[in-house]
Amino acid sequence: MAFLEISKLKKRYGAVEILKGIDIELEKGGFLVLVGPSGCGKSTLLNTIAGLEAITEGDIRVDDRSIADLHPSKRDIAMVFQSYALYPNMTVGGNISFGMEMRGVPADERKQAIDKVAKVLQIGHLLDRKPSQLSGGQRQRVAMGRALVRDPKLFLFDEPLSNLDAKLRVDMRIEIKRLHQATGTTIVYVTHDQIEAMTLATKIAVMKDGMVQQFGTPAEIYNNPVNMFVADFMGSPAMNLLSGTIENGPGGLSVVLGREHGEAIRLPVAPGRDQLASHTGKTVVFGIRPEALTDPEGADRNAQTIAESDCLIDVVEPAGSDTFAVTKLGGKEVVARLRADVRINAGQTARLAFNLDKAVFFDPQTEQRIA
Repeated sequence: MAFLEISKLKKRYGAVEILKGIDIELEKGGFLVLVGPSGCGKSTLLNTIAGLEAITEGDIRVDDRSIADLHPSKRDIAMVFQSYALYPNMTVGGNISFGMEMRGVPADERKQAIDKVAKVLQIGHLLDRKPSQLSGGQRQRVAMGRALVRDPKLFLFDEPLSNLDAKLRVDMRIEIKRLHQATGTTIVYVTHDQIEAMTLATKIAVMKDGMVQQFGTPAEIYNNPVNMFVADFMGSPAMNLLSGTIENGPGGLSVVLGREHGEAIRLPVAPGRDQLASHTGKTVVFGIRPEALTDPEGADRNAQTIAESDCLIDVVEPAGSDTFAVTKLGGKEVVARLRADVRINAGQTARLAFNLDKAVFFDPQTEQRIA
């Protein structure tokens, strides 16, 4: 049975519908990430779980109990905000214990709880400092400690890392992952950063315009996107989405990609994509991740269907662990992810390998997945 159940949830402000029928289930101890562009409704959804926003229709259940009509203080939920919201006149220890003190928890129990949380978050040496004496990452740990010490049924994180610099975001991401593994807590986490979503989540809900476009594990979302929005939004660099035409010849189905210079490229369709036969002669959107388009020596040796073609390289971007090369196919720029030590230069023609096991196909009108 799901620990968190959101059923047919809607939220309106007057005539404007912000959430348009959300259905999500999360197991106990799961880590759900709500991801999507600004204005998609993810923070509104989080606020309805917290009780900061009243719902218009539907239900929210935690541990098989409806919380939709409960006051926020009765929901047994702790929230970590983007702004940290620490009391500047209190020490770190005071900030962590303030909620317990208000609930009348005895001093010895408060101290035990503070020491336990401080050990988990490695902030024991900071307990006597004021928030103004802390770095951004340390303040975020204190905000997490204040939530953890309550031992609630559910933790909510509202873009907690967006105020941190790039390196500190990576460090704190690891800390949050470690915290989840160590405590087994159930977490709902909002971000617009799809790298955060992919690295932290056990389940991801990709949102757009108040609706969940796809709900699944990070691998499902990344490898099997249900539509072009999910395919384009999840992944860095994004999936290459190219216009192509399906042909059915003696060798079976193939996709034809036009080029500005030279003949079109014909790529065989991997086995098991029979539904593409009904699109013979029609235009489709051919999707392939940059890592599935690489130099022949770096191609996946376990792939069943690999095709090679010579492509004119427009731009080369060394990126340390990888080299990115940009070419043009199907009237669009295409990013290939090559090995770091590959010898390739802009303006040259290079041999590229297409791993067609990883290719996906979309309907250009509906933008939904075909195969």
